[in-house]
Amino acid sequence: MTPTPPARELSDLSAVRAALTRGRAVVLPNPVPLTCVVAATRPEAVNTAKQRPAEQAVALWAHHPRTLDALTERLDLGPDALRLARRLLAEEHLTVLAPVRRPEQAPPWLAPATKDGWTLLFGARWQPLVGLLDAFPVLYVSSANRTGHDPAPGPAEALAVFPPDVPVLRSPVADSDHDGPGSVRRAATTTVRLYPDGRLALHRRGAQDRAFADPEQYLTRFGNDQGR
Repeated sequence: MTPTPPARELSDLSAVRAALTRGRAVVLPNPVPLTCVVAATRPEAVNTAKQRPAEQAVALWAHHPRTLDALTERLDLGPDALRLARRLLAEEHLTVLAPVRRPEQAPPWLAPATKDGWTLLFGARWQPLVGLLDAFPVLYVSSANRTGHDPAPGPAEALAVFPPDVPVLRSPVADSDHDGPGSVRRAATTTVRLYPDGRLALHRRGAQDRAFADPEQYLTRFGNDQGR
């Protein structure tokens, strides 16, 4: 009789850090109301973990101040729009589609997140993970799901989605692996498109805007009245 393999367990910070150092993909939790993400220092590792083409575009995780500073000269945004981009990423933790200046000259670290002149930037920076994230200023990221399926809301659910060679970080916050009764339903981040003149348009509804029946009501919180 074939022995039953041991149940898979969640990983600690040291195991996840080691995996990232080796270029492997890992799954990281986010605070409510956001879902988990899969991240790596190599974009192809993110795509392989999600079982999709290795060359598919991914988001750049713009979590580190140095990364944000480096983006300043690469994005085709005016001063006001740049300040808005920083707010959307660093404070609102949105995913932002931003125009790239001279996309054909995009540096190697930005190219995997750039397509058709736009780059996809992910901004969540959960304080309990800052020590881990700051060790990897350049990370690529995507929702913790397989194509066509919802992202894993928490680490426990992610174990069922990803293979054993993709470590899933145990949540640093007690009792947050599962959302309890009456808790806020998790969702992927809201994605907005930021134009060179500072106009905003909703690209994909998500966790941050879902309390608003009309997405324009959400966008006007940022002084936008032109995205209609």
